[in-house]
Amino acid sequence: MREYDIRLETAEKVNRLAALMGRCPWEADLLCGRYVVNAKSLMGMFSLDLRGPLVLRLHGRPAPWLEDALREYGTPRPAEGD
Repeated sequence: MREYDIRLETAEKVNRLAALMGRCPWEADLLCGRYVVNAKSLMGMFSLDLRGPLVLRLHGRPAPWLEDALREYGTPRPAEGD
């Protein structure tokens, strides 16, 4: 599992992230406080308060192409044990 601290300031960024997550073969969650939604769901994403920081949780080890693409949205959190 890998987590990223991200920000989604615009609706365009939300759309692009949902499209990117749609290409991801693993489950992906978006966390905002105590709320968790499917990171592949536009409706789920827009139900969150997007003004603050979010956590993207990938249930798998992201490929290098995905890690590179996610840099646009935020930074990876240190892995457990790092």
